[in-house]
Amino acid sequence: MSLLSSTPTNTRPRDVQVAEISTNTLVLRSRTWERLKFEVEYARQKGTTANSYLIQAERTALIDPPGESFTEIFLQELAKHLDLTQLNYIILNHVNPNRMATLKVLLAQAPQAKIVCSKPGANALKTTFPEWMSNIQSVREDTLDLGGEHQLQFITVPTPRWPDGLITYDAATQILYTDKFFGVHVCNDILLDENWKQLDEDRRYYFDCLHATQSKQVEAALEKLAPFKTKFYAPGHGPIVRYSLSRFTYDYRQWCQEQKTQELRVALLYASAYGNTAILAQAIAQGLIENGVSVESINCELTDSTEITRAVEASDGFIIGSPTLGGHAPTQIQTALGIILSTATKTKLAGVFGSYGWSGEAVDLIESKLLDASFRLGCETIRVRFSPTEFTLQQCQDAGAEFAQVLKQNKKFRVPRQVVTETHIDRTEQAVGRIAGSLCVITHQQDNSHSGILTSWVSQATFNPPGLMIAIAEDQNADLLIHPGNQFVLNILKEGRNLRRYFSSRSSTENSFAELGIKTANNGCLILNNALAYLECTVQQQMASGDRWLIYATVDNGEVLEPIGITAIQQRKSGSHY
Repeated sequence: MSLLSSTPTNTRPRDVQVAEISTNTLVLRSRTWERLKFEVEYARQKGTTANSYLIQAERTALIDPPGESFTEIFLQELAKHLDLTQLNYIILNHVNPNRMATLKVLLAQAPQAKIVCSKPGANALKTTFPEWMSNIQSVREDTLDLGGEHQLQFITVPTPRWPDGLITYDAATQILYTDKFFGVHVCNDILLDENWKQLDEDRRYYFDCLHATQSKQVEAALEKLAPFKTKFYAPGHGPIVRYSLSRFTYDYRQWCQEQKTQELRVALLYASAYGNTAILAQAIAQGLIENGVSVESINCELTDSTEITRAVEASDGFIIGSPTLGGHAPTQIQTALGIILSTATKTKLAGVFGSYGWSGEAVDLIESKLLDASFRLGCETIRVRFSPTEFTLQQCQDAGAEFAQVLKQNKKFRVPRQVVTETHIDRTEQAVGRIAGSLCVITHQQDNSHSGILTSWVSQATFNPPGLMIAIAEDQNADLLIHPGNQFVLNILKEGRNLRRYFSSRSSTENSFAELGIKTANNGCLILNNALAYLECTVQQQMASGDRWLIYATVDNGEVLEPIGITAIQQRKSGSHY
């Protein structure tokens, strides 16, 4: 394998590394050492490569050109190795909207080239770019002869995240071009996986982010690939797989099996008009998976009602996500919600999320329907306007983690030795949930680092001196609040002003205050300017009780920030969660 060109890595610019990997076959690795996107799979921040492949036989084929981040430098490098007027085929193993900028420029310079992709991919391209109709060639389990024994065979591998997925096999070189399979997000000069053991952790993280929620479809894809005699996996990201071929396949099978053996299971149902809701779904799934919960991803736009029913019935809980289109949820989400309301038992934990451009009615509608039906929410409902940011993706992961913990608590409550039935438990929890409390944010600080806790478990305990009683969980940084002398500010929230979304995780951090107006209290903790009132408090006593710490604190100072306003009340449907 010979290296043809590469920019020195010590300067670390974005570049394109080119190498010959087999007969008539080049890889063009568009590289960045920075985090390329906000998606959770890039969170390890080790950079990435966008791998494209060029087969130059009697006819030429370019496989998977990169996204718009690399358009200019990629096409400059490609032109050094190919007269673009001689390009015959552009093969898209996945129709990625991010590739459209590159495709536009490429087709302008090579208008004779045919775009080869799966039928779902072709439909998406024709809808978005009708002027490309004559260039698009859809395939199923077809072959494409490039001459010189380069007989390409296409294998369809649809998944919820990539319904148009293809894998391409070249019989002449015995290379499988696997796109989203067997990849990893790392960037370096190493073309092959000779140091594959060092990649184990990154490979597993990539699988968990992209494939764990669709392990059923991944197993089906592995079965389709088994008959092919393969020397290389050529993925869309990371090094080319040669030395660990059998091991990597084995790992994928094992990781898929692990998803089946988890004790708790969540059905993650969504539709995604522009891809934003799907990104949120992946972040929520990552929070669940990291906390030992198996997730089955269901793209409702591509799944029939019987499959949705099966997934919900087999789950311990479900989370449903939707965009808002014309003030409503898409028809597929309305169908899924109808299935849930008519068939799912009320003991299943529920969650809601979604993205929107302007109004976001779909998320509110789904949430209200589930609450009216007496489902319990396992985490704060997530609403994201426009594209998600790194902060909102972290909120999604935190929500997934919180949902997993509530599931586990419910599981403990329902161990076999309990003599009450699930119906009894459900009714009891609903009754306890009718105890309402003021919605508050507790802010505290340590070593000049501020954090906040959302709670409604606060009540006045004494008149003289004025004192409060607060219940706080261990995973809410209880160690910072339970010792006599610890100080905090109790921010009492106002009805109709949605501050709670900034503190949806179990214990928020500095990021929670980034978009909020704040000032510092006398005790050094933060006051939320948009709160209804605040109280500066000092802890006097604490007591461990059940799964909470009970804290008694006296009030040192306080002020009503908005004389005209109503205290926000946490109305719960169940006593099993905040």
